[in-house]
Amino acid sequence: MPPSPSETVGELAVALPEGRSKLLREKSRALAAVQERPRWWVELLTIAWLAWVYDFINNLAPLSHSVAISHALGILNLERTLHVTPELTLNRWLASHHTLGSVLSDYYDNAHFVVTLGLLGWLWWKRADIYRPLRTALVLMNVLGLAVFWLYPVAPPRMLAGFSDVVADTGAFASFHTGSLAHAANQYAAMPSLHMAWAVWCSFVIWQLSAKAWARTLAVIYPCITCVAVLATGNHFVVDVVAGLATAVLAVVLVRPVTMAGGACHKLVTKSRIG
Repeated sequence: MPPSPSETVGELAVALPEGRSKLLREKSRALAAVQERPRWWVELLTIAWLAWVYDFINNLAPLSHSVAISHALGILNLERTLHVTPELTLNRWLASHHTLGSVLSDYYDNAHFVVTLGLLGWLWWKRADIYRPLRTALVLMNVLGLAVFWLYPVAPPRMLAGFSDVVADTGAFASFHTGSLAHAANQYAAMPSLHMAWAVWCSFVIWQLSAKAWARTLAVIYPCITCVAVLATGNHFVVDVVAGLATAVLAVVLVRPVTMAGGACHKLVTKSRIG
């Protein structure tokens, strides 16, 4: 079997001066990454499967209304016991600032998808070498979230007395709270906050991709803004946010051993081929 382009470049790098050798080795890694990129249609099938599971759970939502409201009141009572209840104060403050409410509502409805899927697509195209474990962690946190949505439906604060639905009131772009899109969204999926889980995943990705101060500062700021947005718009409780953070951490921790085992196997196979 003829050598792959990356193997050919790697062999040439051995016989060249250090400067050019380093450049060719970098090209070799880039070629290897492209060769290891998962097939696009497999990734689309994964997204389609998650969407199907979400839709299945969403179809059960009308049966969960009273249970979801009861669970929401239980979470609110728990937070009052712990003296951690910023949701109503933030919600009323944001509702009284229409322009800021519009900005945060658009952020809430759109950044969640645009930033996460944008990073995922960029990883697939440019960093296939680290794409699989990061994609798997994202899929796993969604699976964990969907399981909780099914077993423990929770209504968001905006459905309780005293709270405002800021997203609906400001007419946010592509809002899932009103119109036809409202029927496509599970309104009782507050626990855990996947907005928070996805934001933490994005931070983890950016932290892996760059050691620059500005990039890592953005990596820290992004989930902080997301936290304020989901609380102030009346879409999540503090407990939901903490659960979302825990879901993201758990997914990364569970995926890491599998990734390390896969990397070890890959090294063994590579060494055996060289030998």
